[in-house]
Amino acid sequence: MNKQHKKLKIACYTVNVTMALVSNISPLLFLTFREQYGISFSLLGLLVVINFATQLCIDLVFSFFSHKFNIPKVVRAMPILTFIGLFIFAFWPLILPNIAYVGIALGTVIFSASSGLAEVLISPIIASIPAKDPDREMSKLHSVYAWGVVGVVIISTLYLLVFGRENWQWLIFTYMLLPILSSILFGTVEITCVHSPEKTSATLELFKKPALWLSVVGIFIGGATEVTMAQWSSSYLEQAMNIPKVWGDIFGVALFGVALGLGRTLYGKFGKSITRVLLIGAIGSTCCYFIAGVSNNAIVGLIACAFTGFCSSMMWPGSLVIATDRFPSGGVVVFALMAAGGDMGASVGPQLVGLITDFAMTNPWAINLAKSYSLSPDHIGMKLGMLLGMLFPLFGIIIFAILHKHSRKKHH
Repeated sequence: MNKQHKKLKIACYTVNVTMALVSNISPLLFLTFREQYGISFSLLGLLVVINFATQLCIDLVFSFFSHKFNIPKVVRAMPILTFIGLFIFAFWPLILPNIAYVGIALGTVIFSASSGLAEVLISPIIASIPAKDPDREMSKLHSVYAWGVVGVVIISTLYLLVFGRENWQWLIFTYMLLPILSSILFGTVEITCVHSPEKTSATLELFKKPALWLSVVGIFIGGATEVTMAQWSSSYLEQAMNIPKVWGDIFGVALFGVALGLGRTLYGKFGKSITRVLLIGAIGSTCCYFIAGVSNNAIVGLIACAFTGFCSSMMWPGSLVIATDRFPSGGVVVFALMAAGGDMGASVGPQLVGLITDFAMTNPWAINLAKSYSLSPDHIGMKLGMLLGMLFPLFGIIIFAILHKHSRKKHH
């Protein structure tokens, strides 16, 4: 690998760290926004929906019209968009605190659009760089995202604890150094040419392949399994396990992120037989969700949350590896379609758990069930939510078993 390729790889890594930032910073600031600007919980939750919905729109646009874009120019524009989004996100509430939510939402749309572009384009750039083992390189890229989540959670939590929530803007201004670094790196390196079908008709032909849709379902399951636990682990530990919120944030989210990063890092160093890894991961994730749903022991619940990160770590990047291996000529279109599947899972999974949790907290049957086990409605709601979340990796066992079977036939 030459010097230019190494610099390009580092640039891609910095973008993935920035993606970890923009995907996780809003939930970490929910309580701050609530206290300072009186923003309702429903509007705060809408920020997460805006984030994933914007990324999904970008994914779908690139699924059909990737041949219309100048890929190198789009890649170089991504960090600039992120910078603008973060600036509006932080600066608007300083000058217009009475309508702070407008600026926060607008900033979220802009940096989420950049994140959506990164999700579609960074993986194919890494895949285009010559490597002895492309599967491991993809795993390393996604491990950077996981470690980025850990860093963002720990740094942000400690900053707000030490310097106070009222100074949250300075945290965002500091984080804006990340897209500046990415912009500098991309500006000083040649961006590898990324293949894309030249006509929409070629894209439609690709969409007729059943094996491609099987991979999309796989990454949907991966997104749902991973993000559901990542977003709900803190609330689960607080409500169901009676762990204080600050420790739920650190241990629930950060420990999950550590396990996620560890799984991807280990595969990046030693991994082989990706389909077998995905099948084992789906089985492990199912067991973890089940344990989280039925256990009343705080330590056991914490371990189950964290170990879900390890078990689900390769579901998203692994499904991506399978799709690109089967359809190398698809280029950006395959990555865009897979990103759409992953984002859909990441949106649907947490939303369903939230709905079942709210339902259980007001449903007479669930309330009586809680009383029979001497539990609160919040407690039983979170546990039922975890058991619902278990259905995603449970279905994943079937999907990844099929993919594994096809993989074995291919190699024989």
